[in-house]
Amino acid sequence: MSIRAHLARVGPPVISLVGVLVLWEGATIVWSIPSWLLPAPSKIVVAAWNWRQLLLSDIAITVSETLLGFLSALLIAVPLAAVLVSSRWIWRALYPLLSGVQSIPKNALAPLLILWFGTGQTSKVIIAFLISFFPILINALTGMSNIDQDAHDMVKSLRANTWQIFWYFRLPNALPYIFAASKVAITLALVGAVIGEFVGADSGLGYLILISSSQLQTELAFVAIVLLAIIGMVLFSLVGAIERRAIPWSTSGPDEPLGAAA
Repeated sequence: MSIRAHLARVGPPVISLVGVLVLWEGATIVWSIPSWLLPAPSKIVVAAWNWRQLLLSDIAITVSETLLGFLSALLIAVPLAAVLVSSRWIWRALYPLLSGVQSIPKNALAPLLILWFGTGQTSKVIIAFLISFFPILINALTGMSNIDQDAHDMVKSLRANTWQIFWYFRLPNALPYIFAASKVAITLALVGAVIGEFVGADSGLGYLILISSSQLQTELAFVAIVLLAIIGMVLFSLVGAIERRAIPWSTSGPDEPLGAAA
């Protein structure tokens, strides 16, 4: 990619971000908005530097909870999807139960999970798992079900077993669906970890937002919120990078809207 093309790609969002920050900074000065209500971007940067050691520790905690919950969901949802599509009886027995569990708001379960598993990392990982599990399961089911029926019948006539059908047909067809779901699920896992930290924790970015807001340290709360946004974008991009390596023949979608001017 040429320098000009790179600037054309990153320039507009950078300009937009700088413009928003300048307007924000100016608004806090012109209208004399107190920092406890809406801190200026410059004060948020200063707070980030002053609290850098604590922030690094909390980032590590929240990211580890997110990744453990997401990876657990991925490692369980994909095999479970394979089991569900392999048997109508198993589908009818388990799918309604899974749908019922998914319909329960996870923030309603969070207090119970804190009660059962304590305020440590385990409860946060479980919440992150629950909130990211179903999107992966549904997309994996969709991809594994939408295989070419003629090809499926042909390999069945050649006495291919269930494992061979899964490995050579269902899984490759499902990979684009699984990666698409994973990009959403990993950000949902981050939300789940933060929900758990809101309900009961003594560390993590969610806990930091809760405590700093209650103590009117709004600059620090904003720092944690910005960090969560950055972490979410990085995790999303990481899954996208793995997708491009794993299935280069499939793309997630265009970078720009259809019909955009060159």
